[in-house]
Amino acid sequence: MTRAVPQTRNTLTIFNKGNIRTQGILIALAGALLMSFDPIFIRFSGVNGFDTAFLFGLFTAISMPLFIQLRDERGVVRAVQESGWPVLLSGILMLGSASALVLSIKNTSIASTFVILSAAPALAAVFSRIFLGEVTQRSTWIAIASVMAGIAIVVSGSFESGNLTGDAQALFAVTCLSLNQTLLRKYQGVSRMASVGLGGLFLAIVMFFLASPASFSTGTWIIMGVMGLFTAPFGRVLSQVATRYITAPEVGMIIMIEAVFAPLWAFGFFGEIPPLTSVIGGAVILITILIYAMSAAKSSQ
Repeated sequence: MTRAVPQTRNTLTIFNKGNIRTQGILIALAGALLMSFDPIFIRFSGVNGFDTAFLFGLFTAISMPLFIQLRDERGVVRAVQESGWPVLLSGILMLGSASALVLSIKNTSIASTFVILSAAPALAAVFSRIFLGEVTQRSTWIAIASVMAGIAIVVSGSFESGNLTGDAQALFAVTCLSLNQTLLRKYQGVSRMASVGLGGLFLAIVMFFLASPASFSTGTWIIMGVMGLFTAPFGRVLSQVATRYITAPEVGMIIMIEAVFAPLWAFGFFGEIPPLTSVIGGAVILITILIYAMSAAKSSQ
């Protein structure tokens, strides 16, 4: 009888760990789903990249403090104070990734930007090894490689002549993104809503000097308000929350499923039929992440 108790405890520990990992994957998937609506709102709003970044930052800086006040018993001030310096660094990294992404899209092809962004999980794995001592599993590396191949297939039909400046900006954006995921993986007590809210505030301040708020129509304010208050910031919050349950490389890999969702919404809202390369690449990404998620669920049984 004395041996049965520790065996039961060990079994429950393994089960709970498996459930936590599955939960992290589902949270990351939900975040990717919300973020995949970004292009739809941007298309409907009719504004350019700088205006989009400004409005996203502005509304995020409004919505996150409100939700912290409603959902976090500590309130805004204490949530930021108790998160410490990592929340400030996380906000700066979000500013770096978002602003560099906008500039990259301005200076090089979207296809080139997308391919460089697909390196996020691999970079996160390197940073996790350096700063956290986490060793990425072989199965995760295989899945990361498969997702990167799928991204390459998706954009293979739309490559244009690249630009070194734009490519460098995309590389800076993906570096900031991967460092932020690794940072939040290490400092799990950081308020994710405070992190996104500060990032939005910094983004709005910087982009204010490049945007043209006076020219926005009422429709633009409403459409971008829905995006900036709800789908875009909460998608990013969920992707950051997922780092409490799974590794940064896994989060980076899973949110790449945006490349699958976004063309589906474009087809549903605008009747845009995706090219064959997008269908094939999207299928590779979707199947890879589904298999990975199923294997994680199986390990929890």
